Amino acid sequence: MTKQLDYPTIREIFRRFRAADPEPEGELEHVNAYTLVVAVALSAQATDVGVNRATRGLFAVADTPEKMLALGEEGVIEHIKTIGLYRNKAKNVIKLSRILVDDYGGEVPSSRAALQSLPGVGRKTANVVLNMWWRMPAQAVDTHIFRVGNRTGICPGRNVDMVERAIEDHIPAEYQRHAHHWLILHGRYTCKARKPACGTCLIRDLCQFEDKTL
Repeated sequence: MTKQLDYPTIREIFRRFRAADPEPEGELEHVNAYTLVVAVALSAQATDVGVNRATRGLFAVADTPEKMLALGEEGVIEHIKTIGLYRNKAKNVIKLSRILVDDYGGEVPSSRAALQSLPGVGRKTANVVLNMWWRMPAQAVDTHIFRVGNRTGICPGRNVDMVERAIEDHIPAEYQRHAHHWLILHGRYTCKARKPACGTCLIRDLCQFEDKTL
């Protein structure tokens, strides 16, 4: 496993990230907390681009749990059938909508435990919602963050829980709010899985990746 970078180096990395993109944002389209929960739940094993393409039509007719229940499972399927695992996801969307209506008055809770109790919502999804909607410094570790964290030494770990803890323990507090977006975007567009663009990387000189490309 890659060695953990020291605190001054990590601070400099995030200083550069912030200088390049002061207010990074997630790429999943949403209009409120509810549509964000649905979009993130649908994004499992799917691309943000594919989810956005499917949810534009869905959210135009169902942007609240009440409207989603009125649309029904088959109606949801018609909108999201281009997304992987769409049948199971449609079932979860209807189930979580029912719980939100029955138990939370149609509102999305701001508690990680409450969010994780919803069908199809795991810790990563809950953390995305807490971060993007409630502006909490929650760290949603996806494949991009896991790769970047381990390649660079910013937040190495053998599993997503270890990487999440490493982010919380080693990234300066002033950068925690946007940390997961900077890391995701870096992994998506620069530190890519197969062909990392090390030649244009902001942190090439600070990264521990041994197989840097030209």
